[in-house]
Amino acid sequence: MFKELYLKSIKLAGHKSSKFFLGIISFIESFIFPIPPDVLIIPMTIAKRKAWVKIALIATVGSVLGACLGYFIGYVFFNEIGIKIFEFYGVDPSFWKSKVSSEGGVIAWMTLLAIAGFSPVPFKLLTISSGFVNFNLIYFIVVALLTRGSRFFLIAFLIGNFGPAMKILIEKKLLKISIIVSVILIIFAYLIFKFLSNFLM
Repeated sequence: MFKELYLKSIKLAGHKSSKFFLGIISFIESFIFPIPPDVLIIPMTIAKRKAWVKIALIATVGSVLGACLGYFIGYVFFNEIGIKIFEFYGVDPSFWKSKVSSEGGVIAWMTLLAIAGFSPVPFKLLTISSGFVNFNLIYFIVVALLTRGSRFFLIAFLIGNFGPAMKILIEKKLLKISIIVSVILIIFAYLIFKFLSNFLM
């Protein structure tokens, strides 16, 4: 089933409404769809290299909005909908049912979200879990924006500026590079937030 969805998703990259489909897939991938937006981003950027910023922006906005819906599902409909999504992917939902209560817990959860932001299945489960544990919504949106944005913009930038030859590098090194960059950005953003919070108090 996943292979069939993958092949159909690739075909959408050549459609005249490919940007619309990119936004839709980016949106639903954040809470249920198994195929990542990269499948459309790479061929779309190869075809229109000068439009790499717009392509990455569409994917980022769609993904963050979808993540917010995933958060809402976990917050309001975890037992009705969230659990079924977990079961669809063969994951035990009880593993994720841990309250984020301490500051250390918040940092740990943010780091977990950052890492999951680069892997299709864990990210959608983390968006739902974040709503379920009532994780700070502002932190959640910032982490989702940084992780998904840095991933999609990095892919589009490399393809848009260096061409199809970068596809091999992306497939081999993107995960490692993106996680490192994203974790650094999140820690930096968190430290700034804490500084401003203490300064304004």
